[in-house]
Amino acid sequence: MKKQKTVALIAHDGKKHDIVNWALQHKDVLQEYKLCGTGTTAKLISEATGLQVKGYLSGPLGGDLQIGAKMAEKAIDMVVFFWDPLSAQPHDPDVKALLRIAVVYDIPIATNRATANLMLSI
Repeated sequence: MKKQKTVALIAHDGKKHDIVNWALQHKDVLQEYKLCGTGTTAKLISEATGLQVKGYLSGPLGGDLQIGAKMAEKAIDMVVFFWDPLSAQPHDPDVKALLRIAVVYDIPIATNRATANLMLSI
């Protein structure tokens, strides 16, 4: 029996609308995965799509670090992180740590719509 893969969903405040729209467009594919995400993002996606999304803390309150820890435990198979590179983030060190962990553990991480679409199509 094939293990169900887990996808983490994260978005900065300026990109939450984008990730919710993306999730709505890909609802049929996303329902095949276990989903998790940082606090508000998980809640917004769950409310908009009806999909079950396990919520961690908000990113600035430690949610990015929680997801990073799950990646280190090999409990997350891929990440969709719609980040806002043009806005300063108070938790920027946590964001960099999350990206670093994805690279260290060879976990695919999409930071924009095009890459997220590609990851779901494979």
